[in-house]
Parts: sequence; structure tokens; C-alpha cells
Amino acid sequence: MEAGRWVLHVDLDQFIAAVEVLRRPELAGRPVIVGGRGDPTERAVVSTASYEARAFGVGSGMPLRLAARKVPDAVLLPVDAPAYTEASERVMEALRGTGAVVEVLGWDEAFLGVTTDDPEGFARRAQAAVLEATDLHCSVGIGDNKVRAKIATTFGKPRGVFRLTRATWSDVMGHRATVELWGVGARVSKRLAAHGIETVTQLAEADEALLVGEFGPRMGVWFGRLGKGIGSAVVDDTPWVARGHSRETTYQHNLTTPQEVADAVAVLANAAFDDTAAEGRPVVRVTLKVRYAPFFTQTKARKLTAPTADREVVVAAALDLAGRLDPAREVRLLGVRAEMTMPDGGDPVERTPVRGRR
Repeated sequence: MEAGRWVLHVDLDQFIAAVEVLRRPELAGRPVIVGGRGDPTERAVVSTASYEARAFGVGSGMPLRLAARKVPDAVLLPVDAPAYTEASERVMEALRGTGAVVEVLGWDEAFLGVTTDDPEGFARRAQAAVLEATDLHCSVGIGDNKVRAKIATTFGKPRGVFRLTRATWSDVMGHRATVELWGVGARVSKRLAAHGIETVTQLAEADEALLVGEFGPRMGVWFGRLGKGIGSAVVDDTPWVARGHSRETTYQHNLTTPQEVADAVAVLANAAFDDTAAEGRPVVRVTLKVRYAPFFTQTKARKLTAPTADREVVVAAALDLAGRLDPAREVRLLGVRAEMTMPDGGDPVERTPVRGRR
């Protein structure tokens, strides 16, 4: 990388909870849990929790009912997506005002491409700009590529700045478990451990043929590079384009028969198709997500033989996937995702970077 060129990863601290506290200052310092409609008697999961709630073991994706039991005096709030979108837009505008190239990753995070001899100083200015514009705090990771910048942020939380580069990668990350890498979750780390690969250094030194044999030619090579901290350093501010649309429902009462599941999948598939039709791009892949009772989640996907704008083909693909589910297990959640061709006709999967734990 040229001297003076850096990638910064900006991540808002407890973003959703922080937005809620700004709207309700009396909640500052209290355990706040946001999820579903804020009703722990309904089936829903935690979207985010304040640091005070996280101290009790509450985390994103946890059943809201369980979170409420862990923190009986927590304040439970419903998800308010429009409020978070509005706050996010103000954050990104503040970051663009720093003069950096801004690649938005979601509501609460972005990569910045900057040229500076003082990346820590730039990071602090970015934090100040966000705070002044929104009253929200953020952490910033500094790296010589996106992988290292993204991982660096975890060492800077909350409200801090941390630099991670090729020169420091081995010292900082080498001894750590592979699950601490961006893009490696519990399941992948378990598969790696089955081959004796438990640390980042071991992953970096692993035989590529072994990784390809376990994960395939694309992901096997990617995981090997990840162990070395290798990744793209290009920050792209091209406006985000949806790769697909998803519809998902958690049912207050389990679906107990294949017909109930099929009927529900048809409803979701039709709704997802409507979303893609509104964009005028054909569907190339259909994915079905199922959460069996009590809480086991699985996904199944099918690439269509050809891109299509035919509703019946998309719904039929979703129903075909539904037919592969275990008919003996009760279902508490279903989701259907329809992925579209990109505006230039490309496949969305080939454009999708691996997203890791957050």
C-alpha cells in the first residue's frame, strides 16, 4: 500500500440502543434491549442491547423472552427502523464531510478511504464529526486493508481507535482463535479445529489444498488469505444496490404440518417476488430459511436454471425447498430470499463479500 493511504472502519457503538437513549435520556445507564415489538411474551429476537444489558450475557439474535429473563429490570423497546435509518443517514453525511471516500456497509458501519500521514488523527476527527452531528459515539479501526481495519475496530471499542497492519498482524492476531476473524463464525471455526487449525497463525500456515477440500475452491482460498490478514484495500463509494429481497416471519404458534409450512412459504415467496418485481430485475436464486422449534436454524438455496421474472417459477422454487424440510419438526420461523441479477447482469453471489460476526 502507498505510504499515507489507509482504510478506516467506523462502527457506531451500540447504535440502535444509543439512538433509543438519545430519544429517552432517562434510559442512560440502564440496561436497554431492543427487539421485535418489545414484548417478551411474543416470539422475537434481540436486535441490539446496551452495554449494561450485554454485561448480563444478552446479545443480538437471542430470543427476547430469554433476554428478559436474564435482565428482569431491563427496558424492552420495539424496533423502530425509520428512526435508525434517519440517524444512520446523518452519520454517513458527517463522515462524507471529512473528505474521505465512504463505503456504507449498513446502518451503523462504513469503510473510509483516506490519504493522510496521521490516520489516528483523522480517526479522531471522524469521531468528533459524528458526535457533533448526531450525539452518537463510534469506534474506528485503522488498517492497510479492509480486513485489518474491520478487525481493528473490535480492539477500539467503545469510543476508541486501534491500528492493525501487516507489520503487527502476527503479534496481535496470531495467537487468537480463528473465530475472532471477520468472516469466521462458530461453525467454520469448529470445522477448522477438526483439522487441527485453532489459531490464526495455524490458519495462515495451513495447506491450501486442505482448506479447498473442506470449503471449496472459492472459500478455501479466501479463508487461507484471511488467516494472513489479506484483503482488498479498495474503498468504493458506489451507491449500494440491493442484491435481493427477503421476507421473514416468526410465528407466534409453531407450524406443525407440511401444508401449513407450504402455505406460509408461498405467502413469503410471493411477497419477496413483489419486491424484486418493483426493481425490474430478474431472480436468479431462491433461499429458504427455517428455524425449527425450539431454536435450530437452517438455510437451503437453489439457483434457478435461468434468470426469471415469472412469479410462478420463483414461488415453485421456494416450495421445492420447503418440500425438503423435515416434516416431523415443528417450525417457528420461515424466511424467503429472492436474489436478483445485478444491474450489469452479473450474479449477486459473486459480488457479495463475506460478512462476519459483528
